[in-house]
Amino acid sequence: MNTPRRALLGAALATPFVAQAQGFPSRPLSILIPFAAGGPTDMIARLLAEGMSRELGQPVAAENVTGAGGTIAAARVAQSRPDGHTLLIHHIGLAAAATLYRQLPFSIDRGLAPLGVVSHTGMTFVARPDFPPRDLAGYIAVLREQGDRLNLGHSGLGGSNQLCGMLLQHAAGRSATTIVFRGSAPAMTEMMAGRLDISCDQATVVAPFVRDGRIRAYAVTLPQRIPGFDVPTAREQGLDMVMSAWHGLYAAAGTPPELQERLARAMRAALADDRLKQRFAETLTTVATDAEATPAHHAQFLASEIGRLRPLIVAAGQFAD
Repeated sequence: MNTPRRALLGAALATPFVAQAQGFPSRPLSILIPFAAGGPTDMIARLLAEGMSRELGQPVAAENVTGAGGTIAAARVAQSRPDGHTLLIHHIGLAAAATLYRQLPFSIDRGLAPLGVVSHTGMTFVARPDFPPRDLAGYIAVLREQGDRLNLGHSGLGGSNQLCGMLLQHAAGRSATTIVFRGSAPAMTEMMAGRLDISCDQATVVAPFVRDGRIRAYAVTLPQRIPGFDVPTAREQGLDMVMSAWHGLYAAAGTPPELQERLARAMRAALADDRLKQRFAETLTTVATDAEATPAHHAQFLASEIGRLRPLIVAAGQFAD
């Protein structure tokens, strides 16, 4: 094929994508939230939807689609028409799902198109109010000594608190007795009552109880301290453990690159909004940088998180059918 004909063919193939991008979005969009209303992911998604709606000129609805550790919502987006109108917000649990679930109705790396990282939230090692240790070294020492005589709470496979608890037990080299709750709220209730020994949950969740002394906090898992939350980092105390309950936005794989970039630009515009930044700060959540809020960075970051979590999940032997 000569060069002019090849150029004409390339232009013809590109024309539908260009036209689609120019007319996008053509109807209201949806962001599927894989967890219940009222939680951290729900709050982040609704603020993001509001900002993206202003930028895109179409309503962006936030819809809670719960179940199976967030994989039901993810599957629905992966199986949707790849036209950029059906999106998913998910946290680090999506990276864990690649290993936790023996069979998924979709492929995480081939079924979803990462659009950008949205936010980071630190995790916090916490304990009942009368837990004896005074610092993180003592906290881990008690776990090493007592093992399954301690109970550790989380809210189910794939949740950020379950993953953080797994990393904690890996660092201690001992396993506690795991108690699964129907969310973080009942776990905090049991911890305040002294019936749950330890946990690791999002700073957003535990901060109100830590501030008024109803539970004890030992360390946060970000590289730096969280503004407004006076708890030292794990690294400061000699434990080189970093974990963020990060969130990312996804479209269906096969969504044209032009539409992916249009959505990513709308997401970055929403994240730059002062009201969103203020609300994130109030909940101890950090807005992703512009460099993080891109399809290329998000795809690389997701792959690295899958690779980081896989050996820990395999070693723990915690899988879902």
